Amino acid sequence: MLNHIRNAALGALAVLALAAPASAQSCQGDIAQDGRVDGGDLGLVLANWGPVSSSAVSRACDLNNDNVVSGIDLGMLLGSWGTCPIIVPTWAELIEATPDPQVVTSASLRASISATRYAWRVRDRQTQIEFLLVPPGTFQMGCQFPTLQSQCTPQEFPVHEVTLTNPFYLGRFEVTQSQWQAQRGSNPSFFQSPSPEVPASDVPKRPVDSIPWNLATEFASALGMRLPTEAEWEYACRAGTRTAFHSAPGFPNGISDEGAIGIIAWCNLNAGTGGQTHPVGMKGGNALGFHDMHGNAWEWVSDWLDFYPTGGAPQTNPTGPSQPGNLVWRAYRGGSTESRLSEANCSYRFGAPPINSANERSGFRVARNP
Repeated sequence: MLNHIRNAALGALAVLALAAPASAQSCQGDIAQDGRVDGGDLGLVLANWGPVSSSAVSRACDLNNDNVVSGIDLGMLLGSWGTCPIIVPTWAELIEATPDPQVVTSASLRASISATRYAWRVRDRQTQIEFLLVPPGTFQMGCQFPTLQSQCTPQEFPVHEVTLTNPFYLGRFEVTQSQWQAQRGSNPSFFQSPSPEVPASDVPKRPVDSIPWNLATEFASALGMRLPTEAEWEYACRAGTRTAFHSAPGFPNGISDEGAIGIIAWCNLNAGTGGQTHPVGMKGGNALGFHDMHGNAWEWVSDWLDFYPTGGAPQTNPTGPSQPGNLVWRAYRGGSTESRLSEANCSYRFGAPPINSANERSGFRVARNP
């Protein structure tokens, strides 16, 4: 065994002699997908030495894809040793490379974000829209904690397991009136006037409203963005919780107590004069750093609105029905300033016709692939 490792090491040294400096290496040696190339990955390579088997780990150890785990693979791994470099998308400018523990309070969520190697918090160069990275993961989608005051509707069932296999960026806030006007040249929002709660200087920071699905989609696609899927939206909203409402300062495991909803949401209980919308980001964010996912403005998603598949079978990267249901509606999520709490929870689903149909509280947030 010692001779085996010695010969492997000699092969690795030969590769390293021709390799670029470590700082220029990729992170292809991160077999364990934990954001580092270290002894754990080295152990996996040595344990899978020789011809590649059918196991996923064995295939992952074959870094040069020659069907043999050998000294060449070991050399490539050693050339990438250390912490994986953070990737900043070409369309973005960096704000924060790694998750802020004061915002992403869950250690497991921070680890999942870091393992993607993508920067956590970035800003789109063209629009100045701020994005946060959402890591891959599995969650239970649908109504899980109805209360006496907030009973769930049939279309929120059955609860089913959903796996998202790809990281994605999601707007930290809803798209604002100023961001819409900067790109489209006009502001269609119903709530453009100040109110006792919102001075004129803060009106541009309100979410853009009165936006039909087709125009929200046009806005996003023209900028290389998209609307999130329903599954992506609920996964990002829940941020690891299974409660009626997402986590908040003082409630790291989520909220099902409706008396605490004012910490995180503008809804019919606290919106104020005329149920007007409020500047984004004024309420507490969730454990991924997103704000206003409950209340303020309804948020369009990409899916057609229909009942979930019967039986509650697990799904991977669902995008909703392939064609419209009887209502021919697109879905939106999160509730608004006029919503009852039962309409502002994590799982509530509603919608409207997609073309030129919107109420004065329909807005959106954008998603973007890394």
